[in-house]
Amino acid sequence: MSGQAVVDVAGLTVRYGAATALDGVDLRVGPGEMVALIGANGAGKSTLVKALAGLVSAAGGTVHVQGRLAQVPEGREMFAELSVDDNLRLGGWRNGRHGRDTSAIYELLPELNGLGRRPAGTLSGGQQQMVAIGRALMARPDVLAIDELSLGLAPMVVDTLAAHLRALHRERGLAVLLIEQNAALAFELCARAYVLEAGRMVLEGPTADLARDPRVVSAYLGGPVG
Repeated sequence: MSGQAVVDVAGLTVRYGAATALDGVDLRVGPGEMVALIGANGAGKSTLVKALAGLVSAAGGTVHVQGRLAQVPEGREMFAELSVDDNLRLGGWRNGRHGRDTSAIYELLPELNGLGRRPAGTLSGGQQQMVAIGRALMARPDVLAIDELSLGLAPMVVDTLAAHLRALHRERGLAVLLIEQNAALAFELCARAYVLEAGRMVLEGPTADLARDPRVVSAYLGGPVG
């Protein structure tokens, strides 16, 4: 990776009381780069995203984000009674008048066309995930952090979301940090990845190499122990 990192995490430690959620974690994302962070449930992935967004405090280490970061949270976190359009607008409220124009999101995510006035809580899981992505894009971010893109969704829906993510990266040069339990999806989308276990980074490198690592294959790709 070359160029100044848009996300630079060094020696990050986060504690919840006496429990250590992240222990000396390092992670970098370059401009326009798609990077995956994989790990089992409870590994500390969501805590790292919260640290990037400034939602939790560091007990040690540093977190630097160059430009604007927008988060697609785990579980979508829709405002269920508000319309799709109002949920989208909430993502752009800091952008003033420009933040009220949602037309570009419907162009990027045409599956949402015709749903603007529907309460977000009535949508399918895949449609809600598109709204969550659209809401984040309304902030005009330099970095998009997506926490569990595939959670609870059918494979065909995940394929559609992955295609949209590829297009956003290709057309906008958007840097993406993809946090996933689904390692196969993460490796398909990203050229580089980190593996987080029990709050510590245990592996990092090109996804092509990690996909052949016996530890990754046995733990995350459903293969036999090598």
